Amino acid sequence: MKDGKVLKYYAEKLRSQGAMLFSLIDPDKLPLEKGAAVAAASYEGGADVILVGGSIGVQGGVLDETVKQIKENAPGLPVVLYPGSPGGLTPEADAVYFMQMLNSRDVYWLSTAQIQAAPVVARMKIEAIPTSYVILEPGRAVGWIGNANAVPRDRADLAAACALAARYLGARVFITDSGSGAPSPAPSEMISAIRKMCAAGNGDEMLYFYAGGVKNAEHAAGVIKAGAHGLHVGNAFEEGEGEARGAGGAAAIARVRKIADAIRAEGKKRV
Repeated sequence: MKDGKVLKYYAEKLRSQGAMLFSLIDPDKLPLEKGAAVAAASYEGGADVILVGGSIGVQGGVLDETVKQIKENAPGLPVVLYPGSPGGLTPEADAVYFMQMLNSRDVYWLSTAQIQAAPVVARMKIEAIPTSYVILEPGRAVGWIGNANAVPRDRADLAAACALAARYLGARVFITDSGSGAPSPAPSEMISAIRKMCAAGNGDEMLYFYAGGVKNAEHAAGVIKAGAHGLHVGNAFEEGEGEARGAGGAAAIARVRKIADAIRAEGKKRV
C-alpha cells in the first residue's frame, strides 16, 4: 500500500522541521463556528494538521459542516479524522486514521468497527492511514469507551512491545493516548522506549504521535525530546475557544504558537 498525499505531507514536514503539532478539535465539544475558531487560531499559531474526532463524537450533517468550516479557517492544512466510531466519518476530510485499539478488551475495537467502516471510507474516497492506537494510564474517557487494558505508566517495556506489534502488523502510524484531560504526559522513558521500536532497520519508520496530558510548552518540548515524532493537543487549545472567537484572538493564537515553537525547537535538533 503506497503512502497517500497526507502521509507524504507528514514525511515532508518531518524532514524539514523534525516534529509536528496536531490540533485536535472534538466536534462534540466544539461544533460548527466554535471548531472553526479554534482551527483559525491553530492555523495562525503554527499547527501542522487539524484532527477532528472524539470519544463520543458528532455525526452526520453537523460533522460535515464543522469540517467544511475548519477547512475554510485553516486553508492548506490537512484535516484528518480521528474517529471515535464508524459514524465519525465525513467525505469533507482529507484522510482518516484507520485505527484499531490494540489494547482493547473488546473485539469491536479490534476488528468489528474497522469492518463496518471500511466500505464507507472506500465510498468517501478519503485517504486511509493504517494506524494502531494504544491507551496509556489513566486513559480517562477514551479508555472507558474503548474498554482498554491501559498500559501502566511504569511499564515502558509493555508500551514498547505494543509499538513493536503495531509495526509488525503494518501500521504506518502509532498513537499512544493517556486520555483527554490527563494530569501530565506519559513518562519520558516510556516515550523513548516506544520510539526505539518504530524503526524497521531498512530506513522505513513507523511514525509515533503522542496524545494526552500536554498542557504547556514545557510538556510539549519534553514529549518531542523523548522521541515522539509529533504531538496531539486538544484540551489546551479548547480552553482558548472563547478567546479565539472574541477580542482575545491574539491570546488564543499565542497559546498555540508557544507549543508550536517548543516542538519545532526540539524538532530542529533532528534535522
